[in-house]
Amino acid sequence: MKKLALIIAFLLAISPIAYSQISDLEKNVLLDLYKSTEGTTWNTNWDLTKDVSEWHGITVENNTVTEINLSMNNLTGPIPATIGNFKSLRHLNLGFNKISGLIPTELATIESLVTIQLFMNQLEGQIPSSIGNLKNLKELVLFNNFIEGQLPESIYDIANLEVLHLSSNKLTGSISPAIKNLSNLKILSLFDNGMSGTLPAQIGSLVNLTELSLAANSFTGEIPIELNQLSKLETLLLINNKFTGTISPSIQNLPKLLNFEFSNNSNEVDVSYKDVNPITQVTLIPE
Repeated sequence: MKKLALIIAFLLAISPIAYSQISDLEKNVLLDLYKSTEGTTWNTNWDLTKDVSEWHGITVENNTVTEINLSMNNLTGPIPATIGNFKSLRHLNLGFNKISGLIPTELATIESLVTIQLFMNQLEGQIPSSIGNLKNLKELVLFNNFIEGQLPESIYDIANLEVLHLSSNKLTGSISPAIKNLSNLKILSLFDNGMSGTLPAQIGSLVNLTELSLAANSFTGEIPIELNQLSKLETLLLINNKFTGTISPSIQNLPKLLNFEFSNNSNEVDVSYKDVNPITQVTLIPE
């Protein structure tokens, strides 16, 4: 009996260690997120009596939170500033909710982040100026919010970035020639904003681009001939801007171009393209 009592005492002593997989600091961040976004009204909420690893949308590896995926879960309210206390978080997906307020600057301190997906929410304010600190970031997806201001200069320092999807916001300003630094970029989507200025020739350096969507802005000037270097481009959307002149046939005839929309600010439109080009949708409309 004495031996059995010792075994039970030992199991009781170690059970909290086995049960609690993450630090109190990280658990408190999750609880802050739960409270701030009205967790009791989520489509799938958390049973706070269970281990964190069993909470919906939470991935725990090596006793730390590495992924939060709460997309389409009726989150309502702001992202708490304490989110910056995560140090191993790689993937954050809070897309398709009702998240409001600002993108916390503390988010840009989580250097482990690989993907940030906050699309289809009600976020306001600007992209944090320190976003460039996220050197491991590959995807920044913020489309369909109310984000304003210019692209922060530091965004051009994220050399690993592959997806920059900021469409349908209230962004202004221009695209910097420093865009050439994003040589791994595959998707650059800025359509439906209030951006302006001429397109820098340096976009032609983004040889891995498969999608360039700049439609429904106020970009001006001529389309840089350097776009003809984008041999992997499948989608090129330039319609509803204030471009002038014509677009070169060498751009129209990019070998993989499937979807192409362009309009200029005059009555001149070059509609020629090779019959062998695999384009399936072509819209060339004078404004």
